Amino acid sequence: MGKTTKAPTLDDVAKQAGVSTATVSRCLNSPDRVIEKTKIRVLAAVDQLGYTPNFAARAMAAKRSYTIGAIIPTMENAIFARGVQAFQDELREHGYTLLVSSSAYKPDMEKEQIRTLVARGADGLLLIGHEREEQIYAYLEQHQVPVLIAWSYLPNIPHPSVGFNNRRAMFELAKEVIRQGHRRIAIISGLFEGNDRALNRVRGVKDAFQENGLQPDGIAVVQTDYEIEKGANAFRKLMSQSPRPTAVMCGNDVLAVGALREAERMGITVPNQVSVTGFDDIELAEIVNPKLTTVHVPHREMGRMAAGELVAMLETDSEARSICIPTKIIIRGSLARPAN
Repeated sequence: MGKTTKAPTLDDVAKQAGVSTATVSRCLNSPDRVIEKTKIRVLAAVDQLGYTPNFAARAMAAKRSYTIGAIIPTMENAIFARGVQAFQDELREHGYTLLVSSSAYKPDMEKEQIRTLVARGADGLLLIGHEREEQIYAYLEQHQVPVLIAWSYLPNIPHPSVGFNNRRAMFELAKEVIRQGHRRIAIISGLFEGNDRALNRVRGVKDAFQENGLQPDGIAVVQTDYEIEKGANAFRKLMSQSPRPTAVMCGNDVLAVGALREAERMGITVPNQVSVTGFDDIELAEIVNPKLTTVHVPHREMGRMAAGELVAMLETDSEARSICIPTKIIIRGSLARPAN
């Protein structure tokens, strides 16, 4: 066997750069406190030697891991990629590392991942939506792991959240669809189980019906996975009804793109024969034909603010806050007045 090379130490970096170990430490942990000339010399030594700071020792000394866990429902949806990227960028500014898991919309898998992240010493957790067993929150409280909810804001909920009011956002969109003259409205929704966002978006449409003196009981709702082809299948099912809906409101833009694709296959023109709406305002919404009427959600702003709030929960004694981020209706070519 060859000779084992010893990993470089803080002392090695200090000698190479001609500074004290305290200066090296400051340069790595608080670079704004070190003059530029010294910082360049220290970082050059770090690079030449291949030095890696011993964060395990730092964590042991501080009794913290400087790691945040985030469990998202899926890696396949662009809305989570946007928000989590901004969440990670902001955490990095505060010296934290992010660990991400995906629960595939399965509550049992999420529960297992929560326990794993706590066991690995995560200082705090970001979870998506409020729908889960109260025992999970009790477990996190017992282990003194702060948790922040994102992508959903519900008033009068004890757990802090940085998100938006899904019910209100869909209510506002449904009001616009009704204002255009639509009365036969159907919904393609995500699965309700473990997903309060999907359920509340459907409730928002029903709220708009009631406000306008319409009966929400007759709204056809198809629940399905968030996939383009599943949205297409759901659209075909809804359009087989008689009379057909004049507007199909979808729980997100991915389902709506599936509906648009199936409308084209069936020879149904949008919006002349049926209007289609989405939710989220991802890039797809602007490149499909016709462009998609949808709800704009500021995912990046939400991710950035969620990181700031979670860090504040960890590093200050301030009481955890809940923040409702406003959404906006984006009217595009997929919505028009019904032909009949």
